[in-house]
Amino acid sequence: MRPFRHFRALLLGAAVLAASLGLAGPAAAHDAAESSSPAQGASVPVPPGKVSVTFNNKPLGIGASISVKDAAGAEWADGAVEIVDNVASQKLRPGGPAGGYTVAWRVVSSDSHPIEGTFTFTAAAAAEGAGAPATGGTSTTPGGAVPGAGTAQPGATAPAEPASSGQPFQWSIVIFAVVAVGLLVALAVIARRRLSGGGDEEADGE
Repeated sequence: MRPFRHFRALLLGAAVLAASLGLAGPAAAHDAAESSSPAQGASVPVPPGKVSVTFNNKPLGIGASISVKDAAGAEWADGAVEIVDNVASQKLRPGGPAGGYTVAWRVVSSDSHPIEGTFTFTAAAAAEGAGAPATGGTSTTPGGAVPGAGTAQPGATAPAEPASSGQPFQWSIVIFAVVAVGLLVALAVIARRRLSGGGDEEADGE
């Protein structure tokens, strides 16, 4: 009976290990955008002074960029991205025209993986001011810069579209699964050898 007890203990240990590895998969999921201001597809009276994206966790304060372009492709982002708690904000130049705007954002999530997405809004009228659109690319925070302190500007928010956020493939889950399968195979081989050895000992005893 001793070989059977060893085999049962090995199977129990393998089951516990597999369950632990399975629970580790969801924990490795990256951060995600929860809402934006203006909301996706919203219509506002004039272009806002800033746009923002709210995440389920606080993104890192490096490598963030938010681009705000009008229908003609002109860039209106002004200055560096500001991260306060779990909200990333970007100021806009004054004098934006009426029409549609596309916001493309990219941040480094709390698990050090970059995530990105887009949302759109429409301004019914042009904003006041004599500012001219920028011809450069997106606005980025300097490497190693510390996010500004304070409270993010409140505004109407709505759930961000899931399709707008691209996330890397979860290779860690695949690695966990391969390790779990390998351990189960190894434990099964060891248990089989012990069972065979136990049967030989009983035969010798007779």
